[in-house]
Amino acid sequence: MRYLRAIFGAIGMLIVVLAWAAFEVTPAIQKELDQLTEMLKGWAADPVIVNAVIAQNQKGPIIDMDNAKWKSVRRSDALIKAFQSNDAGQWLKQKLDESQNLYSEAFLNASQGEKVAFVAKTSSYLHRGSAKFDRPFTSGQSWQGEPEFDESSQTHQIQISVPVLVDGKPTGVLVVGVNLTQLTQISK
Repeated sequence: MRYLRAIFGAIGMLIVVLAWAAFEVTPAIQKELDQLTEMLKGWAADPVIVNAVIAQNQKGPIIDMDNAKWKSVRRSDALIKAFQSNDAGQWLKQKLDESQNLYSEAFLNASQGEKVAFVAKTSSYLHRGSAKFDRPFTSGQSWQGEPEFDESSQTHQIQISVPVLVDGKPTGVLVVGVNLTQLTQISK
């Protein structure tokens, strides 16, 4: 019995490795990602997004909210619904709906890495200290992650983040997950 479990475990690992191999970032996919990054910079410059970040920066993060406490907040909680139903959350939802599943998630961070808005509850409340937040926020340059399986969106994706600029300076960060299955179809 133990040998059968080991064999099935090895087969399972092989399947996972092969699934990841299907999401290799080829030159064609990278070209699409580069174009999407440029488009996302336009999203980050939209007044709805910029104004939401400015307003959140004036308030600051929720007192005593950390990532551990965030995980215990239910998706149905009024706090979560407020992030989804604010103007920026609705704007992001509209963009995701229009993408025909090309985007698997979208969320907006203010200057301390805290959430401003999102389409679906994120795994973390604070992203300060992670490359997806720190690089765009400190350098003003976009960031692209590696292919991954995202828990919150339940898709294989690559995250792209771009700075939200005010007077040419980063004041927040927009992060969008690109659905790799959809992108692979487009790049063929």
